[in-house]
Amino acid sequence: MSSLRASSISDPSSLRLGFCSSISSRSGRCCAPTVPISRSSARMPVRCAVRFRPCIDIHKGKVKQIVGSTLCDLKDDESAPVTNFESDTSSAEYAKLYREDGLIGGHVIMLGADPLSKAAAIEALHAYPGGLQVGGGINSENCLSFIGEGASHVIVTSYVFNNGRMDLERLKNLVHVVGKDRLVLDLSCRKKEGKYAIVTDRWQKFTDMYLDEKILKFLASYADEFLVHGVDVEGKKLGIDEELVALLGKYSLIPVTYAGGVTVMEDLERIKVAGMGRVDVTVGSALDIFGGNLAYKDVVTWHAQQQAFPV
Repeated sequence: MSSLRASSISDPSSLRLGFCSSISSRSGRCCAPTVPISRSSARMPVRCAVRFRPCIDIHKGKVKQIVGSTLCDLKDDESAPVTNFESDTSSAEYAKLYREDGLIGGHVIMLGADPLSKAAAIEALHAYPGGLQVGGGINSENCLSFIGEGASHVIVTSYVFNNGRMDLERLKNLVHVVGKDRLVLDLSCRKKEGKYAIVTDRWQKFTDMYLDEKILKFLASYADEFLVHGVDVEGKKLGIDEELVALLGKYSLIPVTYAGGVTVMEDLERIKVAGMGRVDVTVGSALDIFGGNLAYKDVVTWHAQQQAFPV
């Protein structure tokens, strides 16, 4: 973790102290969790300050940043997905970094069902129990095992949106097994005929469902949060999809996190404005801890400012 911290800040203790003091002076508590988070404390209301949600994407056991639209089930003789960054630092070290900086609700995503990726995901959950959500191959049979390993929530897409359609029985069964307050629905989408179609199976398959007020309201009754990648811009550092952010800010009735295209600090403010202060943000490839040019320490400082002066 020292290499992660060194790449982004020269005095880590000052940042952590400054972050916590800015919150504690206004709310009477330090935001950095040191113990597992309960169900009630992990939940976040929609109308609150914008939050930075960190990520740990894992592919074949390694922390990577991949252009999501190039990721598919590959055979040995096929082209590999486009990889922006591959880290020698373990998933657990990233998790410890986020824990020390008090960042709650980050996403651990297994980009593949291989044993190495599962093991790396579990290592991250053990390093930050209660502080991270986990996704990738989650279903009604394995969801509770990841909660038992320390995940605050499980993130689900393909199991619910099966063969291009929403399987309501599977969704209801998931809620029955793991509970609404532990479930995050990944509604990542791509533009199709002028509308945002939900995509599944590593973002390769379009479903027959489109993000709009009706579907967001319906699904809010089954989930604690939404996670939405703007797949058309994700991993490409081309700037954010403001139209999508605005749609989420206007119609989501539960906490929602947007990911895709953040390149510079100004993009964070654009998300804040377009989402009316109701849409959280994930940053991946652009961060210096993932080989990009955007300083992680600056994003953490921005996050702290949002909590100190909520919308």
